[in-house]
Amino acid sequence: MSMQRTITISTRGQGLCEITSQAATFVREADMDIALLTLFVRHTSCSLLIQENADPDVRRDLDQFFRRLVPPADDASMRYLVHRDEGADDMPAHIKAALTATSLSIPVTAGRLALGTWQGIYLFEHRDAPHRREVVLHLA
Repeated sequence: MSMQRTITISTRGQGLCEITSQAATFVREADMDIALLTLFVRHTSCSLLIQENADPDVRRDLDQFFRRLVPPADDASMRYLVHRDEGADDMPAHIKAALTATSLSIPVTAGRLALGTWQGIYLFEHRDAPHRREVVLHLA
C-alpha cells in the first residue's frame, strides 16, 4: 500500500521553512507501522534539508553561509553568470538548489518519522521574493 499528497508551502523569501509537522501528520494519518517517506520539491530554485530544529541560530547561520557561498548575480564575483531572466537571485538560487537536495527519504518506524531528537524537515527557499512551493509526500 502507498499514499501520496502534495502540500503547498508559502515562503517569505530566502530562508528555511520547517515542514516537519505537515510530514508527521501525513504519516500519522496513513497509519502505516513501517514505511519509507519520500519528499520531493517540484521546483528548481529551492531545496529540502534535514537539519537541527532546536536552535534558530542554526537556520540563520545556514542561510547566511549560503548567501556568502553563492552571492547574487549582480555581485562582482558572479559576473560570469549568463542566466539572469528573473533577476539577480535567479541563477544563484539554481546553484544553491544544485548543491543541496530536491528529495529526501525518511524511514517510518512504529508509525512515526524516524528523525533524531533535534532533526526537522525544512524547505530551503533560495529566492528573495515569497513563493508558493509544492512538496510531494509519498509513503510506501
